[in-house]
Amino acid sequence: MIRLVLVDDHQLVRDGLAQLLGGVDDFEVVGLAADGAEACAAVEYHRPDIVLMDLSMPGCDGITATRRLRGLAPDVRVLVLTSFSDRNRIVEAIDAGAVGYILKDSEPDDLVRAIRSAARNESPLDPRVARTLIDRHRESGTTDVQLTPREREVLACIAEGLPNKLIARRLGIAEKTVKAHLTNVFQRIGVTDRTQAALWARERDLGATPLT
Repeated sequence: MIRLVLVDDHQLVRDGLAQLLGGVDDFEVVGLAADGAEACAAVEYHRPDIVLMDLSMPGCDGITATRRLRGLAPDVRVLVLTSFSDRNRIVEAIDAGAVGYILKDSEPDDLVRAIRSAARNESPLDPRVARTLIDRHRESGTTDVQLTPREREVLACIAEGLPNKLIARRLGIAEKTVKAHLTNVFQRIGVTDRTQAALWARERDLGATPLT
């Protein structure tokens, strides 16, 4: 069962999401919050698996709350659900600790798949968001770096959204070896987390971009 806390400052949106997601067999909506402060309190009380986080809210906004939750409950995964697709908001949310970014005009089935993906320790991104971030990397003039064949294999798996355990199984190596390769890859390509690494790889056609 995937336990959810839903955060949005509009009651109609919260109630609608609760009704939609509460009807999914493997989801349990355990808390609702109207702003970032309430979100942090709900996470402390309920300890959910996923927080579905709006960004634009009065008082403590979604980016500030996401940053707080990274220290408060590092095992809880924040999935942004917002209307904003501008580059700065996307980058701020991911830098704050969000594991994925979905737009509110997405189809309900896409949202359900994104939540399940985040619960599997993957990084779901709306294709429009992924394109925005890829364009940003290209404009920044990021240069290619030299990776070993094994590092490229691990990075391709990250681009497919695979967790470390499945990467180890696919490549026939130990999970701790996967972690060591990822540490090297992050340093070589100049990123700090799996989401950024996946985007870097996808830009270079090293892996697919599934949302499942």
